[in-house]
Amino acid sequence: MSLRIAAIRAARPITSKAKLSLAQLSRRAYSTPQSNKPIPSIKGTLIGSFAAGLVGTIAYNYVNQDNQVRCDGAPLVEAIDTHGYPWVPVDAIEKDDPSNPMRIRMANWVKSLQDHIVATMEDIESKSEPNSFSPSSETPRFLKDTWLRKEGGEGSSCVLNGGRVFEKAGINVSIVHGMLPPKAQKAMLPDHPSLPEPTETVPFFATGLSIVIHPRNPHVPTVHLNYRYFELADPKDPNGKPKAWWFGGGSDLTPSYLIEEDAIHFHKELKKACDKHDERYWPDFKKACDKYFFINHRGESRGIGGIFFDDLTTSSPINQPTTSEGILKTQEDLFDFVKDASGAFLPAYVPIVYKNKDRKWTEEERRWQQLRRGRYVEFNLVYDRGTKFGLATPGARIESILMSLPETARWEYMSDMGNEGSNTPEEELIKVLKNPKEWV
Repeated sequence: MSLRIAAIRAARPITSKAKLSLAQLSRRAYSTPQSNKPIPSIKGTLIGSFAAGLVGTIAYNYVNQDNQVRCDGAPLVEAIDTHGYPWVPVDAIEKDDPSNPMRIRMANWVKSLQDHIVATMEDIESKSEPNSFSPSSETPRFLKDTWLRKEGGEGSSCVLNGGRVFEKAGINVSIVHGMLPPKAQKAMLPDHPSLPEPTETVPFFATGLSIVIHPRNPHVPTVHLNYRYFELADPKDPNGKPKAWWFGGGSDLTPSYLIEEDAIHFHKELKKACDKHDERYWPDFKKACDKYFFINHRGESRGIGGIFFDDLTTSSPINQPTTSEGILKTQEDLFDFVKDASGAFLPAYVPIVYKNKDRKWTEEERRWQQLRRGRYVEFNLVYDRGTKFGLATPGARIESILMSLPETARWEYMSDMGNEGSNTPEEELIKVLKNPKEWV
């Protein structure tokens, strides 16, 4: 039974319960430790479909204890009630065809998730009042810029500038293909041990979703997400089976001010997605995230972590059975994990946005935010593999590659903010950046 049909058959409208806004549901799903009241939750049934990320489903709500939406006879779907948008693009799950090659399935997934997250971010903007930064009564919208790569492929860059909540937000999808010579393959070997020894030029395919969001309020953290799939074709295989493939990605949080309950919430959502598939994933991917997003010349992390993995394939050591009777993971298993991990983005981040976006802030706090953005720029331009690879790729689309950089940043010579012994909130953040914590 399809998810849509199951939802329609299972519809149980309860007219006595008022429909909740996204902000209300976020507050129910996630509250600060200061609140001693029990957190009620929503259970309901989705009706209809998600069309191109813009047409909402309708949620019928009734109170229960698991804060999830169920469609009887169909997979469990966690949802938020912003014009019926669920946390994940339900139609992308419903319409996925396992008979298609993985490159097509992953490309469809990232395009659907891009549309879905863009719609959710615009919904947050629409529910926020005009302010001095964005005084227009018209809701700020993403610029949607589709492009073609003459060497092979296409993409879509969705960028919001000057929003009420988000100073700059980029949500990009790329789907590229072409020919990869042995020299380029050899350059990838250190980071991709599953890649066979290069002997000839072979076709490649890569697709992924990349997100960087820089909020305006210093108390709302910057967030980053990237999930991708890469494969090398085997020219000798008549069925087009790739000779090598892998998934990569992750998501991490970069606050200017440390709010521990926010950090715990973000990490809990990612851990939940990892633990659903393999309890070894979370500790390994969390450690890899802390290691990767480290600014060596500063001796501090870019942010407070999340998860990061690369070269994830069926032969990866972490995917080997722990016992001789264990079951080997399949490509389908790993794709399911990637969908759950990338689908955890909205429940991990949106409640934090709603909780903090209207907090008051000072010019000094804004100054500190600008300094932290400077660190963000330093990491992305000096260390980030994706940025360096993109800038060195012929035919690269520079605007999309540098989308991750903030609209404004700051560098001060020998800044006095956050110095050791200052006993300030800025120093509190620096301590964590120099000594990563196990948040959950």
